[in-house]
Amino acid sequence: MIGRDAAGRVVHVVVVDDHPVFRLGMVSLLGSLDGITVAGQAASATEAAGVLDAGTTPDLDVVLMDVDLGDGTGIEVTRELVRRRPEVAVLVVTMHEDDDNLVAAIRAGARGYLLKSASPTEVERAVRAVANGEVILGPEVAARTLAYLSGARTAAVGGPVPFPELTAREREVLDLVARGLDNASVARRLVLADKTVRNTVAAITAKLGVRDRSALIVRAREGGLGA
Repeated sequence: MIGRDAAGRVVHVVVVDDHPVFRLGMVSLLGSLDGITVAGQAASATEAAGVLDAGTTPDLDVVLMDVDLGDGTGIEVTRELVRRRPEVAVLVVTMHEDDDNLVAAIRAGARGYLLKSASPTEVERAVRAVANGEVILGPEVAARTLAYLSGARTAAVGGPVPFPELTAREREVLDLVARGLDNASVARRLVLADKTVRNTVAAITAKLGVRDRSALIVRAREGGLGA
């Protein structure tokens, strides 16, 4: 068992997950660890808003956050929590290992991203790491991130970039549109306002000289996006 941190402090944790079996199992695991105290739990975004309030849990270090919460998303809850309580570290624990959710979580302010298949030891290490100010990714997620960054670096040093007339943000939006996502879904993935996505799609359409969204998708896929 890993002990307390160097300062000997206790790490106060809240678990937010809409799946009762997983949530209760995580609460049980964390409660059994030396130097970690479960300060609360929530099964929805609405419950989380109350449990995570500074008046309810003044002593709070880490929040284990699921992405899917039924009445909202853990990304939205994370963004609001980080805005109100920046000293609290969010560790996303989810079944989603795709790049979109990872990027959205980090942009929202999460300090860690772990898959629900992680072992108890990996969970404990991740909780203690983010409590100490570190950023941590699970092994599977880390491997995908390194591959992504390696590809991005290759493009940056001379590899072909599709649609160079577009900004990086516009290419990011176009890639999601090419995958078939509507504007609302793109907004959620990139943590943007719906209006921002609409304006960006309009700008892309004008720059590429296509007549409508269907033609835009065809053009994007011909250029290698949306795979």
